[in-house]
Amino acid sequence: MKHKLKQKQNQRITRITESTLVVGADIAKKVHVARAVDFRGIELGKDCVFHNDQEGLTKLSEWMKELGRMQEKTDIVFGIEPTGHYWFPLAAFLEEQGIQVVVVNPHHVNKSKELEDNSQTKSDYKDAKVIADLVRNGKYSVPNLPTKEYAELRILMNLRGKITVNLNQVKARITGWTDRYFPEYPTVFKDWTGKASRMTLRQFPTPEEILAEGARGALTHWKTEIKQGIGIKRAERLYVAAMSSIGLTEGLAAARIELAALLEQYDLYVKQEETIMTSVMQILEKIPGTEHMLSVPGVGVLTVAGFLAEVGDLNNYDHGQQIIRLAGLNLTENSSGKRKGKTGISKRGRSRLRALLFRVMLPMVARNAEFKALHKYYTTRSQNPLKKKQSMIALCGKLIRVFYTLGTTQKMYNARDVIGPVRQAQLDQHAA
Repeated sequence: MKHKLKQKQNQRITRITESTLVVGADIAKKVHVARAVDFRGIELGKDCVFHNDQEGLTKLSEWMKELGRMQEKTDIVFGIEPTGHYWFPLAAFLEEQGIQVVVVNPHHVNKSKELEDNSQTKSDYKDAKVIADLVRNGKYSVPNLPTKEYAELRILMNLRGKITVNLNQVKARITGWTDRYFPEYPTVFKDWTGKASRMTLRQFPTPEEILAEGARGALTHWKTEIKQGIGIKRAERLYVAAMSSIGLTEGLAAARIELAALLEQYDLYVKQEETIMTSVMQILEKIPGTEHMLSVPGVGVLTVAGFLAEVGDLNNYDHGQQIIRLAGLNLTENSSGKRKGKTGISKRGRSRLRALLFRVMLPMVARNAEFKALHKYYTTRSQNPLKKKQSMIALCGKLIRVFYTLGTTQKMYNARDVIGPVRQAQLDQHAA
């Protein structure tokens, strides 16, 4: 693996030649700064300050092309630090102009600043030069911007994540409301999101209104929309709870308005989430290999959709290890001389992808037979046993490789292929 990484690094360095104009830019919301160097790091021309609009991007493109002609450069590589989202329109514009856009690691920029002027100070002008130097030294990567179905999938899954946050907040506020005005409510409805519960909260949410309605009246209201699964016993329990309630009795008129607003928000977010998932399902049907990834026991639509939204087209990768690095799950070790440091993961990749994989791994080690067996083996083997969390992280990498194989070869899940003959022999020996 180290040999492959070195090869990759050498390829990036040799990509920058005498005929390459290397441009580094510090990206902001409104005004950007760009500086250019040659393959040796000699600065060429003056800096370019341009705005984040059509006129500014055109100015940048013309400046780079004119500088390239003056310096007899036939190739342009444009480097940026991918912080925030302001660089997306700029990257798309330059790609249309035939100018390659590359990105540098923000950690590298922070650590390299003092090499420029032996000062820890920060400025847009200084950062642009630091970025250009990183690019010419091969410390860059080519961004894998999603296109077509993958671009739509990323937008929808990011939107769903934000809506889910809002939905959970509203649910917590409604629970808080019942804690204040009807603390006994959970003894009748353990989950307030059920249909009968929501009908109750809309029609007669306070103990006072329930006592006025009566058990029979509550049941009659429920039966207008629910024909089975709810009966007089539930209504009587609700009535008894209302009789002995210690809920607040002041400000009930305003409290009802508050609850109605919260329930309206809840309905809105649920509907938005359903609409998004309908579109997500339609997109997944267009992506080859999706049904094969869904054949993994314990994996659902949300996992596959979230994975593809973060990773993009699997055919853009040479092997699963590249995706493991993208997720920041690749191992790192701090060692010096005879001292061997602790091994951990880099956490330098996509945090959302890492969190998604870890969330799905929790139920998988309990329900998926192969992953359960591997988890038990990793944590109980005699040599180098892993802690539970370490095993989960290792299995996240395993799942990535499984997804990559199934998605690119378009084969259904096969338990024997997941374990493999060598690992199966180890499992059998361990179980004996």
